[in-house]
Amino acid sequence: MKKTHTIDFSSDWNLVPAPESTGHFKLKERYDLFINGAFVPPISEVYFDTLNPSNENVLAQVAEANEADVDLAVQAAKTAFENTWSTISAKERGKYLFRIARIIQERSREFAVIETLNGGKAIRESRDIDVPLAAAHFFYYAGWADKLAYAFPTKHPKPLGVVGQIIPWNFPLLMAAWKIAPALAAGNTVVIKSSETTPLTLYLLAEVLQEAGVPAGVVNIVSGAGVTGSYIVNHPDVAKIAFTGSTAVGKTIMKAIAGTSKKATMELGGKAANIIFEDAAIDQAVEGIVNGIFFNQGHVCCAGSRLYVQESVYEVVVQKLKDRMQSLYVGDPLDKNTDIGAINSKKQLQTIEKYIQLGLEEGAEMYQPNCELPSKGFWCKPTLFTKITQSNRISQEEIFGPVLAIQTFRTVDEIIEKANNTPYGLSAGVWTDKGSKIFNMTSQMKAGVVWANTYNKFDPASPFGGYKESGFGREGGLHGLAPYLKME
Repeated sequence: MKKTHTIDFSSDWNLVPAPESTGHFKLKERYDLFINGAFVPPISEVYFDTLNPSNENVLAQVAEANEADVDLAVQAAKTAFENTWSTISAKERGKYLFRIARIIQERSREFAVIETLNGGKAIRESRDIDVPLAAAHFFYYAGWADKLAYAFPTKHPKPLGVVGQIIPWNFPLLMAAWKIAPALAAGNTVVIKSSETTPLTLYLLAEVLQEAGVPAGVVNIVSGAGVTGSYIVNHPDVAKIAFTGSTAVGKTIMKAIAGTSKKATMELGGKAANIIFEDAAIDQAVEGIVNGIFFNQGHVCCAGSRLYVQESVYEVVVQKLKDRMQSLYVGDPLDKNTDIGAINSKKQLQTIEKYIQLGLEEGAEMYQPNCELPSKGFWCKPTLFTKITQSNRISQEEIFGPVLAIQTFRTVDEIIEKANNTPYGLSAGVWTDKGSKIFNMTSQMKAGVVWANTYNKFDPASPFGGYKESGFGREGGLHGLAPYLKME
């Protein structure tokens, strides 16, 4: 008689380590600012350490830009716009974007490993999602560079000039591509600030810009904390601000540019509802839940952090989800087996731990899989909470970590009301085998992106953005080009 084998979810999975090599590149000991086509030291000569969050080792020292540095970057961008970038043909601008995309592909392994070292995310995610999508955005907008008149007929689109861009630490390379590619395709020049915790892939992108022959001053890269970003926001020669980050900082930026002629797009926080109906393909939905909240350690503004399960299938969904969580591998981000890597910083880990404790104090029931965390670095087990209400803070406030809040619902009207009962409106997910139910839900949910029977699917041609306190404006697609143009 043939023996059958069952998977034991209650014990640890002992996987043979499969670490990605780091021998194909060498990090610099010190990274300078990238201004006017060259790496230049900061005027203040101030540098800060950037860490590997999985072991707390210093990876490199990075220049901290002050107001004078930012002014140099803006003036370089202004000169490049007036004398170079606006004088070449749109077709030629497109060629530069194509070159950038191809070089990113050629150096994809280097980008993926550095993104993982500096950010803490699993190498599989950097390799298979971040880097290919970044290249795809440059390819996509390269194609639009000489077709703006067709994209916006009768509008006579013209570039704005110098645009200021501020990106977050959760997807540094991808967010840079989301912003730089449409800005250049529209004919603008750029001053972009990296996050202080994940600046390294942006400086690697600077090397790509040099290799692609992008004219000096077209893209300028500075790094530092929030005060560095404020110098960009308040600079009089910056025509537009593109910001991705927290809602609180987004509000501060909007106050700063109020009364000026600056344009803005804001991609801010989220608290997405992921909704499972009783007629959904449950196993598929469970994978979608895992992807929705544990991808990139939950460091995702559109993370499906609020799970709503129809009451009739609640118990089976929660049990399958717990079983699946037990199989998740938490550990070395460079290990190809790893599902959940390191939390990006000590500060963010403290925030997540504060919310976990808050959930317990509010009376919620917590589940975490049985797994051993590394002794060094910043780590958090994947976590879910049940027995919570709409008013619990863990179901209302953005945690930005691998923490899932689960509630039940009975009817379509009830879940629409619950899903919309949040100050955010960035994204949502719906799982059902009924097409009519999908269309009904998506037409009534106040979210910029609603995925149906999938989650976290992105494409350069598809716009992304939110409503309410999740911001305004769109990135991706033609919608992502419009904010970088003035229509005459």
